[in-house]
Amino acid sequence: MVNITIDNKQLSVPEGTTIMEAAASAGIPIPKLCYLKGINEIAACRVCLVELEGMEKLITSCNNVVKEGMVLYTNSPKVRAARRKNVQLILSQHDSKCATCVRSGNCALQQLANDLNIIDIPFKQRLEEFPWDKDFPLIRDSKKCIKCMRCIQVCDKIQDLHIWDVTSTGSRTTINVTGNRKISEVSCSLCGQCITHCPVGALRERDDTEKVWNAIADKKKVVVAQVAPAVRAAWGEALGLPIEEATVGKIMDSLKRLGVDYVFDTTFSADLTIMEEGNEFLERFTKGELKLRPMFTSCCPGWIRFIKSQYPHLVPQLSTAKSPQQMFGAVMKTYFAQSIGVAPEDIFTVSIMPCVAKKGESNMELFYKEYAGHDTDVVLTTRELTRMIRSAHIDPKTLVDRECDPLMKEGSGAGVIFGATGGVMEAALRSAHYLVTGRNPDPDAFKAVRSPAFGTGVIEAEVKLGDATVRAAVVSGLGNTRKLIEAIEHGEVHYDFVEVMACPGGCVGGGGQPIHDGEELAHERGKNLYFLDEHSKIRFSHENPDVLKLYEDYMEKPCSHKAHMLLHTDHNAWEMPRGN
Repeated sequence: MVNITIDNKQLSVPEGTTIMEAAASAGIPIPKLCYLKGINEIAACRVCLVELEGMEKLITSCNNVVKEGMVLYTNSPKVRAARRKNVQLILSQHDSKCATCVRSGNCALQQLANDLNIIDIPFKQRLEEFPWDKDFPLIRDSKKCIKCMRCIQVCDKIQDLHIWDVTSTGSRTTINVTGNRKISEVSCSLCGQCITHCPVGALRERDDTEKVWNAIADKKKVVVAQVAPAVRAAWGEALGLPIEEATVGKIMDSLKRLGVDYVFDTTFSADLTIMEEGNEFLERFTKGELKLRPMFTSCCPGWIRFIKSQYPHLVPQLSTAKSPQQMFGAVMKTYFAQSIGVAPEDIFTVSIMPCVAKKGESNMELFYKEYAGHDTDVVLTTRELTRMIRSAHIDPKTLVDRECDPLMKEGSGAGVIFGATGGVMEAALRSAHYLVTGRNPDPDAFKAVRSPAFGTGVIEAEVKLGDATVRAAVVSGLGNTRKLIEAIEHGEVHYDFVEVMACPGGCVGGGGQPIHDGEELAHERGKNLYFLDEHSKIRFSHENPDVLKLYEDYMEKPCSHKAHMLLHTDHNAWEMPRGN
């Protein structure tokens, strides 16, 4: 243990503890901008300065460890003056038009400037301006970048994609796409982790809310919305609703009050995905097609972008099933359109998703009978949904629980847990067990594939399906995914079925979810989904009555010719556009 003094408090802390961590343990917060524990500890912002007795120069607290006998001051006149000047310098290179920034009210720099009572900037303002493709789902505003390096570190260390890099030197040092290329020229997975870890508004999703407002105003359009499982676990955070009050029924009510004609829960099409993907897996498994390499899930578009750019030879191992989002859109423009007597081209499908990559996935085309267009017309992130609610001046406290509209009202607990890492695998195994044995397992029989904590790498499990043993693996985060694929390719491990989610923790930690600077809430949000599953009246996808009715009335059975035409895709034939 090391004995130190911070702001006249005597402490005893373990060796190797940083000054910032030691101060936090004593309830002494030290301001920071660039710091992310274990990821970005380079003191680029120079905001976390402290004064060390006996030393003339101030030192950074995030990357200096404690030493025996240190006497430190975190808020001395010298520290306050230096911290204030450093923030003013950062502001001199930052576009401070907070009123038109999506991060206003949730910006670390704005909060710090307010805390330091900065009301003027004595330095000449110099803003960088780099051109950007505004049609790309991920938007970067170089004028707001504070060079904290978080985006670089998260993309390199967590996602292992190296999309961002430092460019230029000296006073012109800045951040840009690696190799000074356009964002459309690199293999960005659109996971959005750079957005959720940016402390300011330099990175955001493309805002598509006006497209939805325009569709709502168009009397020729029938606007149909779906809400993904992970959205219900997070949307209330941005509106001040406690988790027990932020129900999916209130999301449905808010959408109706915004003017949406029909509202549905994506758990319906998650159950549909399980019916298709589960049957496909059993067919490929029993035919011996998975002896060399596993079948990979295909419901995460960030993962699809990753495998196509990094391991294109493994694309045939993907399930051919579309994602729940795309299945929903396809069913809306065929089965549902027919049921309400509306032409498919007059159906406007909106997806509320926790994901930025879903915006790219919505470019997937749908050709069915006379209709040629897209499964999904517009994708909104959870953040965009909450902005629409605010812009309509809807008081969240006045929202009530509203059921989904008929025909596709039902969803199972298995569909709900799609939003957490391991959820797709668990849901698939529940139904696969039934398809093989003819009886339901205990709903929690496959909980071994659940993530025990945030940041867990690969989860492995061997499960019995009748007389067969299935070797399953679950992985989230693209850095972990790369390690897993390399192990598979080198013959170090073998699996039959692998679930991959691009975002750490799964969709609940998606790039479109509410942002809480310095906090990782994916695991806690996932717990909420498992709670909802545990208390669902239906816990198996194959028992969803609306899914069964869809097959009976429209597609005969899972993986039938008609189901393949509507609910599956050829990943080899379909090139996911990089640009949008």
